[in-house]
Amino acid sequence: MPSAPESILARIAQSSRTIAALADQAEQIQSITHACISALQFGGKILTCGNGGSAAQALHLAEELLGKYCKPRHPLAATCLNADPTTLTCIANDFGFEHVFKRQIEALATPEDILVVFSTSGKSPNLVLALEAARARGATTVGLLGKTGGPCAPLCDHPLIVNADDTAHIQEAHLVILHLILESVEA
Repeated sequence: MPSAPESILARIAQSSRTIAALADQAEQIQSITHACISALQFGGKILTCGNGGSAAQALHLAEELLGKYCKPRHPLAATCLNADPTTLTCIANDFGFEHVFKRQIEALATPEDILVVFSTSGKSPNLVLALEAARARGATTVGLLGKTGGPCAPLCDHPLIVNADDTAHIQEAHLVILHLILESVEA
């Protein structure tokens, strides 16, 4: 059997380094998990959103809260704002794509809620407006971000910036973080 090409080994090594670096942010991850648990305990809900691959991660967090992650339990209040294509296309058509999450937050968010945005760059205008709207509604804001955190970072009560430039590695780290959130919530 031939050995793996260097490119595969290099990608695996870099992904491992990116995920291992999350250990330096363990306290921030714990702070995010405590905020999510507190919101759910006091009748709030977790709102999630993202674009592209980050939209898939936002959907993953919400569906695991509603269903279950590892063990049977009662459903937890969560909504993924990028899950409904009719809502997204209605708002995008009438107001512009940058408003697709903001409009939903204006209708749904309360001060008891948490908005969790996923972004590998932190630059998406629709996420910036979503965070601004959530803050205006009094909701807690969490950003699972990458690169420099972009304009999203200062709008987050709990920004967690994965120290990487490669989008795939940032998303891999975000997956680990969202699983840590789910483990803590279920515990």
